[in-house]
Amino acid sequence: MCGFVGFTGETENAEGTITRMMNRIAHRGPDSAGVYLGGDLSLGFCRLSIIGLDDGAQPMFNEDRTLVVVFNGEIYNYQTLKSELQTLGHTFATHADTETLLHLYEEFGVEMLGRLRGMFAFVIYDIVNKRLFCARDFFGIKPFYYTHINGGLMFGSEIKSFLEHPDFKKELNEEALENYLTFQYSVLPETFFKGVYKLPPGHYLLYEGGEAKPKQYWRSRFTPEDMDLPTAVNMVETALQESVDKHKQVSDVEVGSFLSSGVDSSYVAAVFQGDKTFTVGFDYDSYNEIEYAKTLSAKVGIENYSKTISTDEYWEHLPKVLYHMDEPLADASAIALYFVSQTASRYVKVALSGEGADEFFGGYNIYKEPLDIKFLTSLPMPIRKFLGALVSAIPFDIKGKNLLIRASKDIEERFIGNARIFDKAEREKIMKRPKGRYSPQELTAPYYRECVDKNGKPQDDITKMQTLDIHLWMVGDILLKADKMSMAHSLEVRVPFLDKEVFAAASKLPTALRCNKEWTKYAFRLAAQKKLPREVAAKKKLGFPVPIRIWLKEEKYYARVKKYFASPAAERYFNVDAIIKLLDEHKRGRRDNSRKIWTVFMFLVWHEQFFAEEL
Repeated sequence: MCGFVGFTGETENAEGTITRMMNRIAHRGPDSAGVYLGGDLSLGFCRLSIIGLDDGAQPMFNEDRTLVVVFNGEIYNYQTLKSELQTLGHTFATHADTETLLHLYEEFGVEMLGRLRGMFAFVIYDIVNKRLFCARDFFGIKPFYYTHINGGLMFGSEIKSFLEHPDFKKELNEEALENYLTFQYSVLPETFFKGVYKLPPGHYLLYEGGEAKPKQYWRSRFTPEDMDLPTAVNMVETALQESVDKHKQVSDVEVGSFLSSGVDSSYVAAVFQGDKTFTVGFDYDSYNEIEYAKTLSAKVGIENYSKTISTDEYWEHLPKVLYHMDEPLADASAIALYFVSQTASRYVKVALSGEGADEFFGGYNIYKEPLDIKFLTSLPMPIRKFLGALVSAIPFDIKGKNLLIRASKDIEERFIGNARIFDKAEREKIMKRPKGRYSPQELTAPYYRECVDKNGKPQDDITKMQTLDIHLWMVGDILLKADKMSMAHSLEVRVPFLDKEVFAAASKLPTALRCNKEWTKYAFRLAAQKKLPREVAAKKKLGFPVPIRIWLKEEKYYARVKKYFASPAAERYFNVDAIIKLLDEHKRGRRDNSRKIWTVFMFLVWHEQFFAEEL
């Protein structure tokens, strides 16, 4: 795992600039560093040595030095690809997977991407033809940011490196803020830094002649097939076991595993046959998974290393966490991931983790909602709309009110992903200068439109929800924190569920074998039972519980948040009275505003890291 930076065009003191940019992300690769200065291109690389420890330095060249590459990630089938390429006459000078990318590009050009299995973001520069080929992996596991500057292109693994370029103009993108308030993460292609973009998952970008052309090369789609339960369970078990093996074996260093109380990480920990697992919990009994992790680790014969996060420790690290994140994220569990990565990094360089299982196999409890309200959604839409409007007019909560309101809307209107913090009207009330762009449905509509079967008919609601989460929630929240929190501690996190072959199996499952009225992740849980105690495999999805609802009622933390809510930054972007009202209502127990408060608070803490000097 590594980090890279680069820019095209001539820059005064290019070597000094690229060095400063590299230093900003040195945490991504503290083992070594390398620079390429080609006049029309400057590249910098920070390396965390995992494969080819002695000969994998980057930037790396092909035999005749006509191509140069920087690469962040791992290619799990590189040994097979290397053998094929050697048969075709290619000569390898290293044992690193990086070199495979160069020879694949020589042989297949951009079509090489379909042959890869792994997580990656890379840049290959054709020195002769002055052409950049940039790519990001299928699911967005590894980050890739870019911006146009001085008629050229600047790119890197983290946005903070751009701040060191003398010609980069830092400006906050208020449209990103507006939509973050709804989604709890940065959902737009353009980041919180105006003019800086994320290359989407499954896309590559060609840059030549001053023109950047992003293009999609892969899209994840569910294509269910008829199959019985035993066939489905065996298919899932085979795909997962093979993927975990690949993710563990392709390494020249020891591999550990994260472990929470969920079935996903428990499954990985049980089958990866390593020596170490890592767990964190909070100093609240109901928010602590350490005893569970120790018990399971003992059962499967693995040593567990744990850390209890104190409340003060959690709050003290928020600024550092938001700095490493690059963009605001209101997922309170990100800080837990920061600490479990810190713990693991003391013992290993690589850790396996369970991200992606819920999105692929139908694990979130919200996916059961279409089944729970089917008796209502089977009614004609005019009747549903009438009932929804009727209960909406009631000024207080009654049992079933929210259910009727949600049932009055189609899935495309009511579901925007796993988080929905402020709706469009609410965010306009708290913002000083709302832009009105975009409605949540404008951002989700393109993904819903693609949810059709082979006959062109709309897919079922559960499949639509999973598809949306894979393309938005998983990338913008789950994978953002996995990469940034682990790399903050120079730790490589590998995610064996997020594998092309695993998705190929998951995509074939009939919907009822993913999620039904009794079970989420049904086929997966049955596969997991072969490796785990039944009570673990059947455990209900909890997420990583963080007691922010409790903390925000305590005077110490209430006062800390209120200080931010009354700050110049808050005054600049928000109606201060409105956000303080949210805080006071929560403290007095009138309503649970914890997620709304946390979303605003995380933005303000992030803003302090990157824009405080502009106030």
